[in-house]
Amino acid sequence: VRPAICLSPAARSLFDEPLAIAVKGLGPRQQVTLRASLRDERDELFQACARYQAGDDGTLDLSRCPALPGGSFSGLESMGLLWALQPQKPFRRLVKRNVQSPFLLQLEVFEGHGDPPGRLLAEAQHERAFLRDGVRRVPVREGRIRATLFLPPGNGPFPGIIDLYGIGGGLPEYRACLLANYGFAVLALAYYSYEDLPKEMKEFHLEYFEEAVNYMLQHTQVKGPGIGLLGISKGGDLCVSMASFLKGITATALINASVANVGAVLRYKDITIPPLGSNIKRMKVNKSGIADITDLLNNPLEGPDRQSFIPLEKAECHFLFIVGQDDHNWKSEFFAIEGSKHLQAHGKEKPEIICYPGAGHYIEPPFFPMCAASMHLLVGKPVMWGGEPKAHCKAQIDAWQQIQAFFHKHLTGKPSGTSNKL
Repeated sequence: VRPAICLSPAARSLFDEPLAIAVKGLGPRQQVTLRASLRDERDELFQACARYQAGDDGTLDLSRCPALPGGSFSGLESMGLLWALQPQKPFRRLVKRNVQSPFLLQLEVFEGHGDPPGRLLAEAQHERAFLRDGVRRVPVREGRIRATLFLPPGNGPFPGIIDLYGIGGGLPEYRACLLANYGFAVLALAYYSYEDLPKEMKEFHLEYFEEAVNYMLQHTQVKGPGIGLLGISKGGDLCVSMASFLKGITATALINASVANVGAVLRYKDITIPPLGSNIKRMKVNKSGIADITDLLNNPLEGPDRQSFIPLEKAECHFLFIVGQDDHNWKSEFFAIEGSKHLQAHGKEKPEIICYPGAGHYIEPPFFPMCAASMHLLVGKPVMWGGEPKAHCKAQIDAWQQIQAFFHKHLTGKPSGTSNKL
């Protein structure tokens, strides 16, 4: 009997779905090394490996068999080969640029625990897809809007969400389309450094975002009366500003967001909110040249920096704050707590705050490997994002469920348990 890798689902799964991995046909208690490899669209290689020992029957099931020390992870981690993937060149972060094609995951089983690994015993390939069958991807170029709308299969209308990413700019679609797989109409919205939008983060006009909100509210496939907002990092404080000044927002979910305006001037009609001040002297750079910018920003509760605090008490929506307690980009937990205090001081509903110990800044959909450090566009050097890989992975799985439940509750009026599973 030749060893073979058994996967379930066998050939293809959605990126945020668990994948069951087993190896059959090994010798009793045989020692092997498993390796997972994946190339992104820029041909950057990401790899993880783990050392295992087969059971008495020659079977190795990753959901029952702990990884031994010496690999990319150890312990009982059925999805470790995915969440522990690391770039072979430093400071690369795994992102999906074209959601219409899957990532190709290569799995290999080698003899023994040597380094380099022994003889190749078995291999398999598996597609990790982003679009469920039937999800429609609609490029949107209406008025000034530069966006992509994802519509779930079936007849709408569907609860609508606008999804905003951080200071990387461009138009990331992967979170929006993964969310659309669960029955939401999701608009991935670019706001700078994309097509004919401004190239740099100098100032943003809320009228642009208002156009996107109105586009969603008027769309025949979007169920009213209001929509949801989902934002991470800089996209998060833009969502706070949208919720505070624009009509038609029912629920706002924020991932490691600031409650002060950051990085660029924000204008709306005759209102101007300056960006929060910062002091480059508070940046620490370690021996490897990686910057820790946690303390860079000023306190938005003090002095002139108070003008940067977004008046979120004006918002007429429910708030959810997702917080990585090891975020090294900025003080996400402090921002969430101050936002909550501010809302309650103005007689508003207390927001939901979910804190994850050991989670860093980039809390992504499940099974994206944690990026410990990468280039920061504004700082001009690699910065550390924080996080401990195992805890960060667990946080991503839970946060994804919490975000969906929050939007189901406030945009459809029914808990997610009763929604029609696709």
